[in-house]
Amino acid sequence: MLLEQHYNCRCADNSVNENQNSQKTQLLSITVCLLTCFFVAEWSVGLWSGSLSLQADAEHILSDIAALGISLFASWLAHQPASGRATFGHRRVEIMAALVNGLSLLVIAIFICWEAIHRFQSPQEISGLPMLAVAVLGLVVNLLNMTLLHPHSHDDLNLRGAWLHIIADTASSVGVIVAAVAIHFWNWLWADAAVSLVVAGFIGLSALPLVRESLSILLEYAPKSINPAEVEVFLKSFPQVLQVEKLYVWRINREQVMLCAHLMVDCATVEEGDRLLEELQIHLKQTFGINQITLQFSHPKSRSVMPIHPLFQQNLVSMLSVEKKSGL
Repeated sequence: MLLEQHYNCRCADNSVNENQNSQKTQLLSITVCLLTCFFVAEWSVGLWSGSLSLQADAEHILSDIAALGISLFASWLAHQPASGRATFGHRRVEIMAALVNGLSLLVIAIFICWEAIHRFQSPQEISGLPMLAVAVLGLVVNLLNMTLLHPHSHDDLNLRGAWLHIIADTASSVGVIVAAVAIHFWNWLWADAAVSLVVAGFIGLSALPLVRESLSILLEYAPKSINPAEVEVFLKSFPQVLQVEKLYVWRINREQVMLCAHLMVDCATVEEGDRLLEELQIHLKQTFGINQITLQFSHPKSRSVMPIHPLFQQNLVSMLSVEKKSGL
């Protein structure tokens, strides 16, 4: 009978601080309300003044409102407890929201570039002072939103996407201010389209890293900070680990790194295997920052071939001949 010993480490979900979750939801709600009020004002003045950069910024803010709404819903859903078939919970929803935010930024950048090129060919009269007033108001609103979201944007990819939208809004406001000053004092109508192109380029460049990181998580790539080959060498450095047969490293979200490995080990007793398992868990967490680990052990003796009974080693012809002789 073949015997195989397995040692498994249960994946324990990280406890989520309820106060931080409610604070994040509250900040997103405040940001959405402020942007909604500003969008109405900017879109109205943009149509009245004829400013393309102001209308482009208003369209950008409208997409931000939708993106932040998605982020708000994703933030709520991601922190619902795991249940049923959602054994990991719903944390990937935040990554999907970040990807949607990044792709929407790219679409907005392309649209603004298209409109700006057409405006270069046929410049239109623009009222500089209303354009300047709304742009200054937008700058104030965006700076306030940046201050609210920045402390929480480092470790949360979903909030990082929302924060990048606000950064792009802030750059748009600064660009519109520059264009408004140029139009009001020097009547440089081309400045409106030129600033729109610069803002579009900034939006596109800020969106690319967000899209790339979101896709790497959804495709279950190992994080850049962890080289699976180095992890394998590290595991083999333990004398009791004879072979690393399967090793998987991936992320559920930006901070939740998972590791699953099948190791062939030389442990004489169950107690010795338990000590090795605990030691590996501690060192993997300290060295690579992996917080959820599943390890499976197997003993080399369990892979050896069992001895065959002498009866089955006999030749079938000789066995039949023996039976025939005994029958005679």
